[in-house]
Amino acid sequence: MNNVSQITMFFLSGLNETNNYRFTLFFLTLLCYCVILLVNISVFVTIILDNSLHEPMYILVCSCCMNALYGTTGFYPKFLWDLLSPVHVISYSGCLVQAQVINSFVCADLSILSVMSYDRYVAICRPLEYHSVMSKQRLIMLVCFSWLTPFLIVAANMFLTSRLKLCSPYITRSFCVNWAIVKLACFPAETAVDNIASYITIIIYLFHGIFIVLSYMYVIKTCVNSIENRAKFMQTCVPHLMSLFTFLVSLLVNVIIIRFGSKDFPQTFQNFVAIEILVTPPLINPFIYGFKLTKIRNRILLIQCEGFSGIWC
Repeated sequence: MNNVSQITMFFLSGLNETNNYRFTLFFLTLLCYCVILLVNISVFVTIILDNSLHEPMYILVCSCCMNALYGTTGFYPKFLWDLLSPVHVISYSGCLVQAQVINSFVCADLSILSVMSYDRYVAICRPLEYHSVMSKQRLIMLVCFSWLTPFLIVAANMFLTSRLKLCSPYITRSFCVNWAIVKLACFPAETAVDNIASYITIIIYLFHGIFIVLSYMYVIKTCVNSIENRAKFMQTCVPHLMSLFTFLVSLLVNVIIIRFGSKDFPQTFQNFVAIEILVTPPLINPFIYGFKLTKIRNRILLIQCEGFSGIWC
């Protein structure tokens, strides 16, 4: 095994069964990507341009939309190109970059949701301290935490993966993720450090999930005996909980299929499950925030009205 040649290209075999209807998939995927870009950019620009929306809750929504644009950009352009290409290949470095982007997007989404839960906890459970706790400096620090920490954690995992000697250039997926590359290692014993790093990452983000649950438990407990707090909960917390539910369902289904049933399902179904986390949260979240959060909804409607001269809104 010492004379294993250096792999410079990977072959993505996940799309081999889509050749008969690849043009239909291409147009549906392109439509989905265009809608994702439109709705996320609309919410992002609305928050940036309206000074009344420069509050912690809306800045975090803006960060969520930015993360959606970041993650989907690492997937959709290459995926659309592969749908039209007879050969589905990606360079070694390109595969590592795509895995870095997609994995850090998923981790950052959970980090942003945890910061959102903290923001709602302070706003409802400690309202008199809200502006001092969620100061501009604290907000910047939390936003940087939700972006940089996942990026650095995933980068450390990718560095460990890049050191492995691989014996196969065939990835049985339609895009690159860290675990799919690790499975190609020539010597399973060499993946021990990678596996430990992966488990540490899982534990870190499991604690994120526990933190979110505890935050909303305190919020719900505070809201039970207060009509005002219940109204605030329905208006500002429900969108976050809907976003969290969408993300967790997408992630759990993906993990279950990958870990426990990947050989029992057809490749087409596996492809759908694999990309679902790159479709549902980036597509649904802007609609949740845009229609449920009153200030964002009113501002978007006002912009639309101003765009039609001579029409009374």
